[in-house]
Amino acid sequence: MVKQPVTVNGVVRWRDMGDAHSVQPEKEEHKMVVLRHEIGDVLRDVRQRQGRTLREVSHSARVSLGYLSEVERGQKEASSELLSSICTALEVPLSLMLREVSDRIALAEGVVIPDTVPLDLTNEFAMDVDGRNGKPLASV
Repeated sequence: MVKQPVTVNGVVRWRDMGDAHSVQPEKEEHKMVVLRHEIGDVLRDVRQRQGRTLREVSHSARVSLGYLSEVERGQKEASSELLSSICTALEVPLSLMLREVSDRIALAEGVVIPDTVPLDLTNEFAMDVDGRNGKPLASV
């Protein structure tokens, strides 16, 4: 009988795998991504890059210092209104903050995000000077 370690949410357990010749490798498990942790990390990174304190941002956002601290540490799930207020205080568009969160989650999930629009897609939706479809962007 062969036993193989299996990690689930950071806990290692041993699973019976049958005979040695029938052992097959399992798919690589991805770490579970918690949205509030990623949001908190991005907010803290933005604030620290600006050289601002929690106190300054909490005052500008009209949020208690303790609550903002818990949001940044991923302990509290912030409402959309609260996120908007914090982003306004940081002078960062909410959409930009959420895009950064999305990019971090994609990396954690192993999803590759192209940084350019594929040529076949641009050609499909490209328009020439007269506003008609058809002329590829590469030839403009």
